Amino acid sequence: MLKTNGLTKKYGAFTALNALDLEIGEGDIFCLLGANGAGKSTTINLFLNFIEPTSGNATINNLDVNEHALETKQVLSYIPENLMLYPSLTGLENLDFFCGLGGKSYSKAELETLLQQSGLQTDFIDKRVQNYSKGMRQKVGIALARAREAKVLLLDEPTSGLDPKASNEFSELLLEMKDKGVTTLMATHDLFRAKDTGTHIGIMKEGVLVEKFESKDVSFQDLERLYLKHMHN
Repeated sequence: MLKTNGLTKKYGAFTALNALDLEIGEGDIFCLLGANGAGKSTTINLFLNFIEPTSGNATINNLDVNEHALETKQVLSYIPENLMLYPSLTGLENLDFFCGLGGKSYSKAELETLLQQSGLQTDFIDKRVQNYSKGMRQKVGIALARAREAKVLLLDEPTSGLDPKASNEFSELLLEMKDKGVTTLMATHDLFRAKDTGTHIGIMKEGVLVEKFESKDVSFQDLERLYLKHMHN
C-alpha cells in the first residue's frame, strides 16, 4: 500500500532523509519514532507530494506520488499536529465544507453520524470549532477521513498535546479504522502510543531508519531501552 525505494531528500549539504526503504501493508499502522529533525515529517511530506525527493521514490498503491499526485491524494487523508479548521464554523459545517471540496455530498444526518462515529460529543457537533479542544478537532479530522473513505492515513504527531483520555480515544479510532483495512503511517514521539497502537515501529535518527520491527516482538521496556540507546549514541 505504502512503499519507498531509496527515498532521499537533501537541502544543500544537509540530508533530511537518507535512502529510506519502507513498505507498509494494507491495514498496518506503522509508527515512526524519533527526535525532532529525525526525518519523520519529511517522510510524510514526501508521501503527500508537498516536497519533491532528491532521489528515490514513494508510491501509494503502486502509483508514484510525484507522477500521480492527484490519484494518490484521492485515497488518503492527512491529519497534522494542529489540524486547521475554520474556527467560526461548527464541526458539522467544517466537515460539510471539506467534504464538498473533495466532491462528496452528505445530508446533515449523515454528517452528524460521521462525527458521532468519530467520537465527537453530540452536544459539540453544532458548536463553533473555536470552542473545541485539540482532541475534538482531531476527531473532526477522523470524520473527514471516514467521509472521504480514505484507504491511507498520514498522521504527523496527531496526539501531541492531547491529555491521556483524548489520546487513548484517538488510538481506539485508529484501531477501528485498521480493522476496516485502512493503512496508517504515523510520526510520533509517544513510545507508549506507538507500542499500544502500532502494528509496526520504526526508529529514525538523522534521516536514517535505524530500526524496524513488529510491535508485538518487543515489550514497552525493550522499546524504551532501544529508543534511548539510539538517541544517546
